[in-house]
Amino acid sequence: MSVQVVLLPVFVLIGLAFALLLGMAFARTKSLRSGETRFKDIALREPNWPVRATQIANCFSNQFEAPVLFYVLIALALPLRHADLVIVVLSWVFVLTRFVHAGIFVTSNNVPRRGMAWFAGVVVLMAMWIYFALRILLV
Repeated sequence: MSVQVVLLPVFVLIGLAFALLLGMAFARTKSLRSGETRFKDIALREPNWPVRATQIANCFSNQFEAPVLFYVLIALALPLRHADLVIVVLSWVFVLTRFVHAGIFVTSNNVPRRGMAWFAGVVVLMAMWIYFALRILLV
């Protein structure tokens, strides 16, 4: 697989993180400008942001949990030349689950639905790691 094909899902997932970062910054700036939140209320990272800003911030923060295991896997699979079609297809499925998860998180925030999307992503990620480990160990 070409480097571009392997890294495209990574770039798309990073794009999601940046979109959430910008959304969080916009929501927080709006809250500060409107006076809904005051600087002294959040100066020491107190959780005094309005619900919408907190919702987006928590979704952004979540992009540095399970996805880190995805990034590590790709960072290992690529130079070790074990990033094959299976890894790429599973990467896209994982990225899709992250978009579904984030979409639910920043809209309805239906926790059971969000949890199912998260769990689906974790199952795909675990399958990726098992596949990768077996390919390395059984060579």
